[in-house]
Amino acid sequence: MAHLAMPETLPDGVCIFCAIAAEQADASVVYEDDTAVAFMDLFPVTPGHLLVVPRAHAIDLEDIDPATSAHVWSVGHGLARALRRTGIRCEGINMLVCDGEAASR
Repeated sequence: MAHLAMPETLPDGVCIFCAIAAEQADASVVYEDDTAVAFMDLFPVTPGHLLVVPRAHAIDLEDIDPATSAHVWSVGHGLARALRRTGIRCEGINMLVCDGEAASR
């Protein structure tokens, strides 16, 4: 999927992550399977900044079953390993979980 700008507006109540997972919003997707999707952050903090999210809508960690949570983390781990093997300067990797609106950057 080609990288394009985020839609100017989403209908009220539409989750941007769900829209990306359903290919209803454009993103630079680097990995996807039946459970998770990973894509480049629209406003990266560093080169290679990725988001890995479950395909199933979840507001908080408690909304994600343990198997899906483990799979999402495993995908993130694999992508972190892959990032180190690219030409992107990578002196370190942060794996961060933001749970709840107050935890966002």
